[in-house]
This record gives sequence, structure tokens and C-alpha cells, in this order.
Amino acid sequence: MSAVGHDHGHDQEHEHHHKETFITKYIFSIDHKMIAKQYLITGIIMGVIGITMSLLFRMQLAWPEESFKIFNVLLGDKFAPDGVMANDVYLALVTIHGTIMVFFVLTAGLSGTFSNLLIPLQIGARDMASGFMNMISYWLFFLSAVIMLSSLFVESGPASAGWTIYPPLSALPQAIPGSGAGMTLWLVSMAIFIASSLMGSLNYIVTVLNLRTKGMSMTRLPLTIWTFFVTAIIGVISFPVLLSAALLLIFDRSFGTSFFLSDIYIAGEVLHYQGGSPVLFEHLFWFLGHPEVYIVILPAMGIVSEVMATNSRKPIFGYRAMIMSVLAIAFLSTIVWGHHMFISGMNPFLGSVFTFTTLLIAIPSAVKAFNWITTLWKGNLQFNPAMLFSIGMVSTFITGGLTGIILGDSTLDINVHDTYFVIAHFHLVMGISALYGMFAGIYHWFPKMYGRMLNKNLGYIHFWVTAVCAYGVFFPMHFIGLAGLPRRYYTNTNFPLFDDLQNVNVLITTFALVGGAFQLVFLYNFFSSIFYGKKAEQNPWKSTTLEWTTPVEHIHGNWPGEIPEVHRWAYDYSNPNHDVDFVPQTVPMKEGEEVLHH
Repeated sequence: MSAVGHDHGHDQEHEHHHKETFITKYIFSIDHKMIAKQYLITGIIMGVIGITMSLLFRMQLAWPEESFKIFNVLLGDKFAPDGVMANDVYLALVTIHGTIMVFFVLTAGLSGTFSNLLIPLQIGARDMASGFMNMISYWLFFLSAVIMLSSLFVESGPASAGWTIYPPLSALPQAIPGSGAGMTLWLVSMAIFIASSLMGSLNYIVTVLNLRTKGMSMTRLPLTIWTFFVTAIIGVISFPVLLSAALLLIFDRSFGTSFFLSDIYIAGEVLHYQGGSPVLFEHLFWFLGHPEVYIVILPAMGIVSEVMATNSRKPIFGYRAMIMSVLAIAFLSTIVWGHHMFISGMNPFLGSVFTFTTLLIAIPSAVKAFNWITTLWKGNLQFNPAMLFSIGMVSTFITGGLTGIILGDSTLDINVHDTYFVIAHFHLVMGISALYGMFAGIYHWFPKMYGRMLNKNLGYIHFWVTAVCAYGVFFPMHFIGLAGLPRRYYTNTNFPLFDDLQNVNVLITTFALVGGAFQLVFLYNFFSSIFYGKKAEQNPWKSTTLEWTTPVEHIHGNWPGEIPEVHRWAYDYSNPNHDVDFVPQTVPMKEGEEVLHH
């Protein structure tokens, strides 16, 4: 206790003697709450850019060869002469859209924002283990985002080999226009992003292991902290592999090595590369690429578990089973990467091994889905926007997960590989589900971040339009994928076989444009509520976890006095031993009170 008191005194002394300036408070802050806001707002800005790109190429797919003034305005005369999108620009937009959404929106918007905000608050810590390292990780993330966006302005155009950047397209600067300086900037940006991610992950792991308050055992942690903790471990294991792939690719591009290239001919010219293998790159990329799916979805799962328990007024069902399923997903996610490579000439026996491990991962995923549904069962449900997005996430996770069974089977996958069926699957199971988890987290913890409430009615509009449009965009894609429509073609008019599917493309694009436009409702709600929203009370959702015991006004160090001690698990809702329907973790156990089984 004396150590805690000493820390507090030191904090007060620090604040008294060193008045914070605008730069130290809002820009180069080492306070985890401010860094969480920096990640969130950067992620939202990148999200606007990424979604705008997707709307542009959806318009191209729905109305190919049409002239659009907005193409000319946003892309310029070089890339959209007379308002008609150039074909290589279409590939560039798809590439940068995928990169931005996977790495700069979902990874940063979930891990960067909510790990930073909630880990110290929910485990009872003054701050992260290293505030300085935390600040550096954000600014490296910001730098990588700036470099990625700057690649849009180089003369030859941004990277356009797909977000998976397979060689030889990405390894030969002369292959396509987007293989030039834009590709180099992509690789530099990703190298810096990985450095940022590793610093953040190490910080999260050390903080959870070493800085928990008195009484906060691992089995009393909220599921949010478990998912952030395990996500950080996956990141530390798998991100360095992508870094090695990126560095070797830079060597191939700039220093004449041949890690990924062999027997290449361009325009009749025989290049001197030999001995490399582009399939080696695929292995390195997907060893990160598949765990990345879970780096994105696991934090969303933790957020949804927390929001559902709070708004069902019930303990989360199967707390220990949820932890075990997170650990199982984390382990299995590192041994399934080969299911992305069934048509790469893989040995059929190896394909059957990856099929087995891929189908195995459905078991812990199903445990989570059933436990969420059982948590809702007979609960006293509070349908606020955070709860709606959480329920929506369970819906899209199940819908998208079912198609994963088809894609995870090597014999079935060959038929729909590289069609719109794949796009429908991963956008639902990872993209939309993770986005819903992020929105649920924003609506739930906005009062903690900004001390004000979001407008609930605007939240309802945002949810319902987004939910209808998300299914309107991605559900029909399953059917055009089964019909054989390939992905990454900038127009399908050259193939009479696909003429009948054009109306479906128009329908998908219409839903995309409406859904994209209604994200403006969220943006208005978010930024106006920061300044003009209704002032929040200390615990607006009547929640049990530690973050709601801190004052509404932010202070560096989180608690003004001693850090509270924890006496019970994180989900004491509707406890029959108490008169109120929630018992905070800081309330001591009554004499003779039984610990709830979880």
C-alpha cells in the first residue's frame, strides 16, 4: 500500500511542478487514455479514406466505362481521363483499400485504441508499463500511415499487386506501373507499422502480467483484457515473419537478390533471376496474414463479451470456456495459413493437414458463438447502440464463419478460390464483424474516453442502416462468386458469360453507396458529441469493471487516491446475494457469500 501511496504522491508532485502544455498533453502524450484517442481518431480518418476508395471501385464495377466527375476530381486527369477510371488505378485502389482497412483501421482501431484505453483501467494500473514506448508506438503507426498515403501521390501510382503483394508483380519494378516507387513506399510503410505493432504488443503483455492491482487474479480479469493479451502474444509471434518477407522483397527489388524470383521473362527479355520461389513469399505472408485475421477479430470478441454481459444484466456464460476458446483460437490460428494456398501446387497430403486444422478452429469459434447466445438468453436486455452492434457482430461472425467451412476444405476451395465468394466470406467474418466490435466499443466506452454521451437515436440510425447495407453488399457476393465471377477484374464486360451478373453488381454498389453515406451520421455523432454531448455520469451503464470507478474527469494516474482492491470476478450481474443487479469488483465479499461459479 505504501508503494501505491508513494506513486500517488509522485503523480501529484509531477502535475504540480510540470504544468502540461498543449504539445505534451495532446501530441506527445505518454498517458494511455490520450494515446487511445490518438489511435482512434487516426483510425477513423484512415477508415474514411479506405471506405471512399471502396466506393470508387464499386462504382467502376457497377457502371464500367461510364464517366464520373468524382473520378476526375479525386483521381485526376492522369488516372481518370475524362472521368473514366484507368484499369491499373482500379487495382491500386483495391490494394490500398485492403491494406488500410486491415492494418490501419481494424488493427489500430481495435488493438491500438481499446488495448491502450482499457488495459490499465480494467486491471487497476496507473498507466502502461512504459508510457514512453507507448507514445513511440503511436507515432511510428502515424508515420507508417502517412507514408502509405504518400504512395498515392507518386507519379507511377501506388502499389497495385493486391494487399497480399505477391511476387513477381511486387518484386519487379518494371512489371506494372504500380510496381515502382509506390510499391517501395508500401514496403517501407509496413516495416514501420510492424515495429509500432511489436512495441505496442510487448507493452500490453508486460502491463497485464506485472501491473494488476491487489486481488486481480488472471481469472478475475474481464474477457476484454484476456483477448487483448492473447492478441498481443499472436502479434509478437507472427508480425516479425511479415517483416522478414518485406525485407527480403526489398532486397529482391533493389539489390538484385533472388529470394522470390526465378526464370522470369518480361517482353521477351530473359531476366537473370534464378533459384527463388514466389510460393516462399506466400508462406511467409500468410504465416502473418492468417493470424492477422484473429489479431483483428479477437479484440472485437472481447469487447462484444463485455458489452453483452453488461446489457443483458447477466454474468457472461461460460467465462472459463471463453478463455480456453480464445487460447485455442490463438494456437490454431498459427497452423492454418496454408488454406490460402490450396491452388499453389501444394502437396495434397499437406493440403489435407491444413484442411483438418482449419475445420478444427470452428470448434472454439462455435463455443464463443453459443456462449454469447446463451448470455442473451432470458437476459434483461438493454438495446442501446453498443448492444445492437454486439448482436450484429455475432450474426455476421456466424454467417461469415459458415462459408469458411467451404473455403477451408481443399477440394471445395479450388472451385471458388479467387472469386467473389472469398471476398464475401472474409468481409463478413473479419471486416464487418471486427468493425461492429469496434463500433460497439466506441458507443460503450465513449463516456469513459470523452466524459460525454453519444446521441442514442443517431446510434440507432447508424446501426440499422449499416446492418442492412452490410448484408446487402456482401450476401449477394456469395452467389456471383459461386457463378464464377473472378475478383480483382476492373470490368466484367469482356466476358459475355458474366453479363447476367451485372445487375447484381449494380445492387451491391447501391447498398455500398448508401451504407458508406450513412457512416457520416456516425462521424457527425462522434465529433459533435466530443464537444456538445450530454455530460456522462461516472458509471452510465451500471457496469461492474474497474474503469467505471475512476472519475469522469481524466487524471494522469487514473485514480486520485489509492488504487482500488479487487474482491470478485468481472461479471457479478443479478447476483442473488445482493439487492442491486450489479456488484462492482471493488465490493468486498459478504460473510458466507459464495463465489459465483464461472
